[in-house]
Amino acid sequence: MNIIKLDAIGSTNTYLKEILTHSNLENFTVVVTENQFQGKGQRGSVWKGEVGSSLTFSVLVKELLETPEHVFDLNILVALSVYSSLKKLYNLPFSIKWPNDILSYNKKIGGILIENIIKASGETLSIVGIGINANQENFDHLPQATSLFKLCGDKVNKDELMHSILESLTVYCQKYLASGSTFIWEEYHRSLYRINVPSVFELPSGIRFMGIILGVTKNGLLSVKKEDDSVALFDIKQVKLLY
Repeated sequence: MNIIKLDAIGSTNTYLKEILTHSNLENFTVVVTENQFQGKGQRGSVWKGEVGSSLTFSVLVKELLETPEHVFDLNILVALSVYSSLKKLYNLPFSIKWPNDILSYNKKIGGILIENIIKASGETLSIVGIGINANQENFDHLPQATSLFKLCGDKVNKDELMHSILESLTVYCQKYLASGSTFIWEEYHRSLYRINVPSVFELPSGIRFMGIILGVTKNGLLSVKKEDDSVALFDIKQVKLLY
């Protein structure tokens, strides 16, 4: 596995994409940095972390997705890889908040951003960005976030955690190629935050409503049963789960 270590970079995802424009990288090439100062998150947000305290890295995944219709399968594979590694290393409750945030005690521990490149040949290259709040201590302006250090009280070995996630991702991808997607969908739904629990949602207009998460569709839409018993499907830009 090729691991590129950088002291500082704007975005590990962007750096990996730039390398791909002029180099043929091996599968699971990794870029990791101690200081990512222009990290990206879902909905166009910025990923913020203390220098040296966050685990921030990107990994190239290729030779996995046969068609664009299977893109959300990779989201699940990555989320489960992070989730299972955290469960293995830390005695804490974790869950996956749709589509792929990692929570513990109702606070965000980590996030995932996947950017897909479809080449002229039809091959899909995926840049998987992973950020984990490892050793941060200050979350004064982020009340819904926390870190492994704050929850455990012990400093996190970021290198150990990264290698555990990469090992899990490799295993999940191999199993996916050999056995298909049924097992990951079952595991994802078992780990899904607030599934089958009455929850509050907010639309882009600011309107809020009560609903129950029934699950996630094959193309990544959130299925929500509303108070009138109707079922609505939402993509990431159409609804926000409040917690």
